[in-house]
Amino acid sequence: MIELLGFLSYIITLYIYVIIASVIMSWLMAFGVVNPHNPTARAIWQGLNAVTEPLLRPIRNVMPDLGAIDISPIVLLLGCVFLQSVIIPNIAKLFV
Repeated sequence: MIELLGFLSYIITLYIYVIIASVIMSWLMAFGVVNPHNPTARAIWQGLNAVTEPLLRPIRNVMPDLGAIDISPIVLLLGCVFLQSVIIPNIAKLFV
C-alpha cells in the first residue's frame, strides 16, 4: 500500500507540472509569443486543456468572478500540494 501511495504522490507531482505548463502556455498565447494558429502549439494547448479543465472548471464555477484574473490554477495547485503533503503521509502512517 505504501508503494501505491508513493506512486500517487508521483502522479500528483506530474499533474502539478502540467498545471504550471498550462498556465505558462496561456500566458504565452495571451501575450502573442506563441501563435495559437500554429498546429503544434494548438495541439499542445488542447492536450493541456484536456488534462486540466476537468478539475479547473468546478473551481471556476465556485469562485467569484475576478474579471481577467483567473486564480483557479493557484487553488488547484494548493489543493494538490495539500493532498500530497498532508493527506497522503497521514494515510501512509495508517499502514506502517
